[in-house]
Amino acid sequence: MTDDRDADLTWQTTNSEIDYTCPGFDVRRDEVVLPDGTETDFHYVEEPPAVVVLPFTPDGDVVLIDEWRQAVDRVNHALPAGSTEPDDEDLAAVAARELAEETGYEADSFSHLFTIEPSNGLLNSVHHYVLARGCEPTAEQDLDFNESIRVAVTDYDDLLQAVLDGEVRDGRTVVGVTRYELADRWQRLGARTEAGDEGL
Repeated sequence: MTDDRDADLTWQTTNSEIDYTCPGFDVRRDEVVLPDGTETDFHYVEEPPAVVVLPFTPDGDVVLIDEWRQAVDRVNHALPAGSTEPDDEDLAAVAARELAEETGYEADSFSHLFTIEPSNGLLNSVHHYVLARGCEPTAEQDLDFNESIRVAVTDYDDLLQAVLDGEVRDGRTVVGVTRYELADRWQRLGARTEAGDEGL
């Protein structure tokens, strides 16, 4: 949806086709007219929305996964995540499914944290972040044939420090942890302000 105030920046799409398809995503080509009248085309990756889970155990640790990532040729230390299916309507149900399938953990509760477009210059991806509380290893992992995953339970402060030190490079995890930390800090600051304490 385009705001009327952005009319001078808006591209007009005259045609759109899938140039390449594979399991997980498509590459779409749009024929467009730029604001100055130039006609050109634009390719981007099209994929289903995804859910990223920030799962806490009752002790406050975080359930992570170590997963081989072929594109960067190394093991990735990250939050569990997965794509939605066409008939998925409930983000909490998707989060529960992906958490159980990737880690074997189940949660007492789920709540939506935030939604972002992680790289909207190249992808139409949408990532919904969900907070999971009370996670326990009460399910069985059910990995896809091409998923190489090991579960890793980590102290939250250690994870935060690893993110700040650049040891964790997974973008979804960096965004999730730092956004959660900022929201938690902001909430605590608000509570102190209401109590008349302006100190941090």
